[in-house]
Amino acid sequence: MLVFGVAIFGKAFYIQTVEGKYWKNLSDSLQLGYKEMAADRGTIFSEDGKILSSSIPVFDIYLDFGAKGIQEKNGQKFKENIDSLSIQLSSILQEKTAGAYKRELMAVFNNKNQFYLLQKNIDFNQSKALRNTSFIKLNKNSNGFIFKEKEKRLAPFGILAKRTIGLSREYIGEDGKIVNTNVGLEKTYDSLLKGVSGRRLVRRISGGATVPVEEGLEVEPQNGKDLISTIDVNIQNVAEQALLKVLTENECANGTCIVMEVKTGKIKAIANLGRNINGEYAEDFNYAVNRSEPGSTFKLMTMLALLEDQYVTLSQHINIEDGRWQYKDKIVKDSEVHQRSDVTIQEAFELSSNVGMAKLAITYYSQNPKKYLKHLERLHLTQRSGVDLLGESYPLIPDPKKKDWSATSLPWMSFGYNIAVSPLQTLMVYNAVANNGKMMRPYLVNSIVHNGEVIKSFSPVTLVDSICSQTTLKQLRICLEGVIKTGTGKSMLNNFYTLAGKTGTAQVANDNKGYIQGVYQSSFAGYFPAENPKYSCIVVINNKPDAKKYYGVQVAGPVFTDIANKLFTVDSDLFSSFNHKKYVDSSKVEWNGSTKDFKKIATHLSSTINLNQQKGEWSKVSSSKTAFVGSTWNSKYEVMPDLIGFGLSDALELMEKQQLQVIATGKGKVIAQSIQSGSAIQKGQTIYITLGTVMN
Repeated sequence: MLVFGVAIFGKAFYIQTVEGKYWKNLSDSLQLGYKEMAADRGTIFSEDGKILSSSIPVFDIYLDFGAKGIQEKNGQKFKENIDSLSIQLSSILQEKTAGAYKRELMAVFNNKNQFYLLQKNIDFNQSKALRNTSFIKLNKNSNGFIFKEKEKRLAPFGILAKRTIGLSREYIGEDGKIVNTNVGLEKTYDSLLKGVSGRRLVRRISGGATVPVEEGLEVEPQNGKDLISTIDVNIQNVAEQALLKVLTENECANGTCIVMEVKTGKIKAIANLGRNINGEYAEDFNYAVNRSEPGSTFKLMTMLALLEDQYVTLSQHINIEDGRWQYKDKIVKDSEVHQRSDVTIQEAFELSSNVGMAKLAITYYSQNPKKYLKHLERLHLTQRSGVDLLGESYPLIPDPKKKDWSATSLPWMSFGYNIAVSPLQTLMVYNAVANNGKMMRPYLVNSIVHNGEVIKSFSPVTLVDSICSQTTLKQLRICLEGVIKTGTGKSMLNNFYTLAGKTGTAQVANDNKGYIQGVYQSSFAGYFPAENPKYSCIVVINNKPDAKKYYGVQVAGPVFTDIANKLFTVDSDLFSSFNHKKYVDSSKVEWNGSTKDFKKIATHLSSTINLNQQKGEWSKVSSSKTAFVGSTWNSKYEVMPDLIGFGLSDALELMEKQQLQVIATGKGKVIAQSIQSGSAIQKGQTIYITLGTVMN
């Protein structure tokens, strides 16, 4: 009996200490349960059908080298193949040398690790190549490799509208729960994009891994729905490049630019760029829906109130005190020096006179500020815009009944201080003026699609049928056109198409601590063409401290005109209204093209060609009585050449060598290019060129 008892005790001890791990794993493997099967997340498309955000499969690779199939016969099959397997891992994953992988695999084998992470986030092609390696392919059920599939969100166009399209990110928090950090459309439409998860009956194996029990015991996931956005990739690219150029040149802190379709309220482009500590720009924050003091672009709202209440006429005179006026214990100053006193109210607006607006506000609304605020309510400036994008700031408009109201609140509000609205809200008002008084709700999604079928469409929504009378509207448009013709925006005037809008320059507030000395926000809001607007646009840029340029027309104005210039070359509706230069035949006409071709032409015509150097690949020449005279040059990668005067074939050849995508319209020679000569360019960037007749 004693011997029998000792034997039982010994066997129990042996099972617990020697075979314990094996029996525990066997016990775990008998546990069944349901595992969630993630649905494929939907894709976000641009209005012209390009993918803005989509999911691709990626894989985490784990090793189960404690499995019986690996360890049997002392790991004979594994040891015979470890050299070739290590070489293949190094070739496919390209993270370590073959020797390093061999040492890692042997350590995992010797320790009998059962859920060892080998590599995270390998792509589909790497996964396919791994599955086809000799060891894994020949030992399908006993190779010890576990491929755990998941999805990764991909934005094919990089930073293009990235903050608006959004990011789809999830991670496991400290409490073990999934934390969702989506932004933009990815967040707003998350419930539609992510679909409905399915479930599958699985058996748990050692190390926490799971394997399906059998087919037919699963509930298939319902994949997410797709979004067709209002974003036009070409317009978005134009807006982003124009904004980036100015931000980089002036080392600005951040900026935003929105382009809206006047008749519908569709947002065709929305760029948001901020400067990081390395001096580089990225879509780091949605400045377009974040409130700030708008500055002088808000004077349009004050003019609307004054004209609609019939307190003033445009021809009425006002003394703007040479741009400096004391009210109570504060000084109202005009931002730009003009040395004007007796002007019409229209001229006061065109000169962007803070004094003029403040005086008018005090004269007509100081006894009843609520009447002024009623106009702001009608313009939807006391509430969010309603755009289909979460995270929009709520506007800040002072209330005469509250403690934050003071004697200077009203006059300062009249020229865009002591209030805070988002750039998108300001653009809504300018867009309404362009749209014959009809205010549209801005929106970013055209439709929701599932399995190729449209299940829901979004139509334009009118918020206000008319923001003011037609008489007031006509006067407002005269004022906005006057800003470009004779006012603060006259440097934006051109002979090819018409613009209307308002400049803005405002000191940047430091929360409740006053204003930061030497830090300004530059802005411009408007529309084009002025007589029949198709697009409205706002640009708001925060400058670096003590910037040399900070006026709205100097900083935001060039972005606006750059966008307009490029859209007039690519949009067929705008192109038809463009006042193109006409060709004048003359012996002094200049040509651009291949140096080799010019030499052939000179030989054929029995003429000579005199160039400043013979080695340049491209030439610009003009004809004299007896010879061709000109200069040659070579293209430099990453710098845009001057294409004006080139024929299409030469322009295409040159752009292909610069590795740019070309979209050309018209016939003849190049008369306009969307990327200005001398500008920095990037591989794969799109350039729009317009062909036509060239003036001498």
